[in-house]
Order: sequence, then structure tokens, then C-alpha cells
Amino acid sequence: MSSFDADELCFPQLLNFSCRKVILPYFESLFTCIIMSIISIVTVILNILVIISITHFKQLHTPTNLLLLSLAVSDCIVGLIMLFQIDFIDGCWVLGDIMCVMYVVLNSTITSSSIGTMVLISVDRYVAICDPLHYSTKVTVKRINICVCLCWMLSVLFHFVLVKDDIREPGRYNTCVGQCLFGNDEASGLADMILSFLFPVTVIVVLYMRVFVVAVSQARAMRSHITSVTIKCSVKVTAKKSEMKAAITLGVVVVVFLICVFPPLCILLSSQDVMVDVSSSTFIICLFYFNSCLNPLIYALFYPWFRKSINLIVTLQILKPDSCDTNM
Repeated sequence: MSSFDADELCFPQLLNFSCRKVILPYFESLFTCIIMSIISIVTVILNILVIISITHFKQLHTPTNLLLLSLAVSDCIVGLIMLFQIDFIDGCWVLGDIMCVMYVVLNSTITSSSIGTMVLISVDRYVAICDPLHYSTKVTVKRINICVCLCWMLSVLFHFVLVKDDIREPGRYNTCVGQCLFGNDEASGLADMILSFLFPVTVIVVLYMRVFVVAVSQARAMRSHITSVTIKCSVKVTAKKSEMKAAITLGVVVVVFLICVFPPLCILLSSQDVMVDVSSSTFIICLFYFNSCLNPLIYALFYPWFRKSINLIVTLQILKPDSCDTNM
């Protein structure tokens, strides 16, 4: 075997047992690594800011913010495990079969927890907008903590059950050294697709559309009950701004989430193969990861308290005594 051929192998010393590298043009490989690294770093930094803000300032310890905290934790871990994807952009998994299984379980669990938390956030906003009088009694800190814990525990349990055969026999789908393949039977694959994609997406879209309709109808009802011309004009402008803000915010939430989720969903729906090669789906996985980078912007940067907390964190004012009692 020539040295050129050996350079194309993941493990040249293993000769015919080794997988071949995915040979990419230098600039394409460099560009991909840079973009993925930036997404990973930005995702981690933004979500750490959310975590520090909500955990440090007592005024932010609300049910809704606890959901944002759960989302930030899962998205922060997503940003960290994205480094694994950068490591085997050449198609070579060098960490062994056991680490491959652990990576798949961790990746699936965290992603599922993130989506599950987004569902809880949509439910929280639905109750707050559609049933505001009973929101404080229906949505409490204790209930939110229980829901978040259940979301994480069920996600861990579900994905460990899905890959139980891979845990007992790591690398059973691999055809050469340097691969990271995982798969499920048709029943497990269908259950994973429904519970991890179809059901959450349906719940989020339905609830957000309902919230949007109620928000717009409430704004119109406010305008219809105004009698003073002067006040009417003022409220009319405010109502229009409220409608536009609701439309933009909810539109961004739904559209961005669907853009990031739709490609993986299409692959799952169209694929007849129950096995997935982690290294061959870099773009799709990174697109899905990118949603974790956008979540802090969508769910947190729209809140004034987040901008204020960033200023306090960056200027190190949170190190002052009693800074946790700051009015946000």
C-alpha cells in the first residue's frame, strides 16, 4: 500500500481494517471547522450568561425563568458536545466504540430535553395568555421543577432504552475501525421519531398559534372599548405595536425552530435505513445544533432583564455583596 493510500486511512497501522477518511478541499474543511467552532463557542457563552443571570438574581426565580434555565443548561451542553462533531469532520471516529455509544446517548438525551423544555415553555405561555387569572395557581415554581425533572429523567430513560443493544455490544453496526454507526429497529425508530420530533413540533406550533390568536383578539378588544378619541388613538398605536411584537416574536420562535428541525425530520421520514452514520450528517446535525445557539436570543434577549443582567455580569457588579437582590 502506498503512503498516499495510507494517508487516506483513519488508522494507517490497521491497513485493511481501517475506515477511509472523507477527503475535503482544504478551504472547505477549514471553513466548516471555523463556522462550527464559532457556533459552539457562541452557544456556550450565551447560555452561560442565561444560567448565571437566572441563578444569581433572586427576582428572576420565576416559573418561566426556571424553564429558560433548563433550556439554557441543555443548550450549553449541546454547544460543548458539538466539539465532538468538529473532531470527526474527516469521517474518522478515534475515541472508540464505547465513547461512540455514550456520545449518541448524550447527544440524543440533551437534544430531547431541549425540545421537551421548549414544549413546557409553550405550555407556560399558553396558560399565561389564555388563562391569566389562574396562571399563578396553575403554574408554580414547585410544579415547574417537577416538570423539568420529569422531562430530563424521561429523556435519559427513553434514549438508554433505545440504545440498550448498542450498550451491550458497542460498535455492532461498524464495518471498519473508525466508524460511529448506531441504529434502531423500525418500531423503536418510529417511536423516537414521534416522541422526539412529530409530537413536540405539533404541540409547539398548535399552542403558539393559539397564543397568537388570543393575543391579537385581546388587543382588538382593547381598542373596541375605548371611547375617548385621544386615548383611542394612543391605545390604537399601542395595540398595533403589541400585535406586531406578538407576531414577530411568535413568528421567529416557530419559524426558526422549524427551520432547524425540519431537515432532520425529513431525513427520518424519507430514510429507509435504520442506521445512521454520525460523520455523514454533519450539516444536518449542525443545523439542528444551531437552534441551541438561537434559543438564548429568542427566549432571553427579548427580555429587558437579560440585557441588564449581561451588563452587571460583564462589569463584574455581581461580585458585590447583596448583588443577588438587585432590582431587575
